[in-house]
Amino acid sequence: MTKGEERLAQGRKALQEGRHTDALAAADAVLADDGANGDALYLAAVAARYAGRNQKASDYLTRLHRAMPEYGRAWQEAGHLARDAGKRDQAIGAYGRAVRFNPALAASWRELAQLQAAAGRDAEAQAAAAQERRLAGLPRELLAVTNHLHEGRLLRAEEICRHYLRSHPQDVEGMRLLAQIGIRLGVLDDAEFLLESASAFAPEDVQIRLDYIDALRRRQKFERSREEAKALHARDPDNPLFQSQLAIESLQTADYDRALGLFEQVLDRLPRDPATLTSRGHALKTMGQQDRAVESYRAAFDARPDHGDAYYALANLKTYNFSDDEMARMRAQVDRPDLAFMDRVHLSFALGKAHEDRKDYGEAFRFYREGNDLKRAQTRYSADAMSEELARQREACTAALFASKQGAGHNAPDPIFILGLPRAGSTLLEQILASHSQVDGTLELPNILSLAHRLRGRSAARSRYPAVLHDLSEEQLTAFGEQYIADTHIHRQGAPYFIDKMPNNFRHIGLIHLILPNATIIDARRDPMDCCFSGFKQLFAEGQEFTYGLEEIGRYYADYVRLMDHWDDVLPGRVLRVQHEDVLDDLEGQTRRMLDHIGLPFEQACLDFHKTERAVRTASSEQVRRPINRSGQGAWKPFEPYLDPLKEALAKG
Repeated sequence: MTKGEERLAQGRKALQEGRHTDALAAADAVLADDGANGDALYLAAVAARYAGRNQKASDYLTRLHRAMPEYGRAWQEAGHLARDAGKRDQAIGAYGRAVRFNPALAASWRELAQLQAAAGRDAEAQAAAAQERRLAGLPRELLAVTNHLHEGRLLRAEEICRHYLRSHPQDVEGMRLLAQIGIRLGVLDDAEFLLESASAFAPEDVQIRLDYIDALRRRQKFERSREEAKALHARDPDNPLFQSQLAIESLQTADYDRALGLFEQVLDRLPRDPATLTSRGHALKTMGQQDRAVESYRAAFDARPDHGDAYYALANLKTYNFSDDEMARMRAQVDRPDLAFMDRVHLSFALGKAHEDRKDYGEAFRFYREGNDLKRAQTRYSADAMSEELARQREACTAALFASKQGAGHNAPDPIFILGLPRAGSTLLEQILASHSQVDGTLELPNILSLAHRLRGRSAARSRYPAVLHDLSEEQLTAFGEQYIADTHIHRQGAPYFIDKMPNNFRHIGLIHLILPNATIIDARRDPMDCCFSGFKQLFAEGQEFTYGLEEIGRYYADYVRLMDHWDDVLPGRVLRVQHEDVLDDLEGQTRRMLDHIGLPFEQACLDFHKTERAVRTASSEQVRRPINRSGQGAWKPFEPYLDPLKEALAKG
C-alpha cells in the first residue's frame, strides 16, 4: 500500500468514527501530492459537508466533477448539498445525474422520490421509489457488482458477478450485469450469449430484451437486432420507446422509410422530444437530405436549449454555418455551471467549429481544447499503453511468422480494407471505390477488432494477442477468415468486392493477412499536421480516444507510421499506400492505381463519386457528396501558435 493509500484508509476510518476534521486533513494530505485524486476529492467533499463547511465541500466537488465527470457518487454529494441548502430543483437535477451515472445509488433514488413528491411530480416520484425498492430487493452481491460496474472497476465487478452466478446460474439480473461488463470489456460474443439466455429465462423482462438488442447491434447483427425490436414493438405498437427502438434498428438495415415513419409516430405523441428529433436528423443526413436534417436538428435545440447533441450534429455536417443567434444561444448554455457533461462537450466542439468558420481562431481553439480536455478526463486514455500495444505487434508479427503460415487463411479476395487514422481521407477513398459497379460500400466494420479481442483471452493484464498468432493452426486461421466473410455478408449488396473502412484495423494487418491473404489493404495517409489537427477537432462516437489531446494524437500518429513501416518490411508490397494530397492533385491517376491494385477495370463513375447515391455514415458524409476540393488542406495553419505540443510529439516520433 502506498503512502497515499494509507492516508485515504486513515481518512475513511476517521469519517466512519465521526472525526470529520481528521478525515478532511487526511484527504488534503493526499491532494497536496495529487490534486486530481478522485478518491481524495470525494472523501474531502463528504468530510467537509459533515463538518458543516458546505462551501468548501462544493469547491471539492467542482474539482471532482472536472476530474471524474461521470462519477455518480460525486453528483449524489452535490444533491445532498443542494438539498441541505433548500435548493430543491438543483438537488433533483444532481440526484438525477447521480442515478444516470450509477443506478445503484439507493440514497439518490430515495431523495429523488421525496423531492419530486414535494414538487408535485407524482409519476416521477413513484418511479424513483420503485427503483429504490428494486435495489433493496437485489442480492448484496449484485448490488456490489452494479456499483463496481458503474464506477469503472470492471475486473472486480466481473469477479464478484461470476462468483455469484456459480451458485445462482439462472439469475437473470446476474446474467444481465455480466453481459454489461462484457460489453464494456469488448467481449461482445459472451455478452450476446448471456443476454440471449437471460431473455429465454425471462421473456417478459423488457430491460433484458433492450440490452440484448444493444448487444446484437454492437456485433452488427442488424437483421437479428431488428427482429428483436419488431417483437418488442408488436407487444405494444403505441409505446414510444418500442417505436424508437425499431426505428434505430431499421436505420441499421438501411430501411430508412420505415425508420423515418416510426420517428414520426414518436413525434406525433412527443412532438418536442429532442432525442427523437436529433435521431431523425441523423437519419436524414445519412440519406443525403441535408436541408431536412438541419430543420430536425434545429427543432431539437428549440425544444431543449441545452441539447448539445443537436448543435454538434449541425457542426458535424462540416458545411453548416451557425447564425449569430445560434452562437449566442450556445454561449449562454456553456456559461451555465449546471450544464450536463456531454452537453458541455458537444457544445464546446460546436462552438469551436462556429468560431473557426468566422476565422476567430483563438476562441475556436479555446473551445476545441475545452471539449478535448473534458473527453480526455472521461476516457483516461494512456499514450504509453497504446505505444506498448503497437510495439507488441512489431515484436510478434515477424517475417518468420508469415513465412511459417504461408498457405493458411481463407482465399476470398472480396474484402477491401481501407485503414489508417480517422480524418485521413478514407471516406473519400471509400466513396470513389464504392462508386464502381463491382464494389459495395459498407461500414466501419468491427469484426477484425472483435476477433483480436477474443484472441487476447480472459486476462486483461496478460493478453495472449498478438503472440498467440504463432500458435494458431492453418485450420484455425482459415476458419477465422471464413467466419469474417460469413459475418460481413449482411452488409453487402451483391457486388464481388466490398469495403471495410474501420481505420483502427491498421493495428491488425498481421491478423488480416493471416486469415485473408488475398484481401486488398489500402493505407489512407494524410499530411500529419492536417490529419492530427482534424482529428483533434472531431468528437467521435467511440473508439478514437487518442484524439483528445495534441500530444496524444501526435504520439499516436508517430506510432502508426512506425507500425506501417514495419508492415512494409515484413509484408513487402502487401499494403497500397494512398496519400490524400496525391488524390487531390491527380484524382484519375490515383483512382486507376487503386483499381489496378484490386484488379478492377476503370469506370468513369469513380471520378464522379460525388454523384453516387448511397448512405454515408461518417463525419465526412456531406463533404464526399461534393466534387474534389482542398477545403481541409492546411486548415491547421491559422492555429499554429497553439500547436507546439503536437509538433513536438510528431518530431519525437
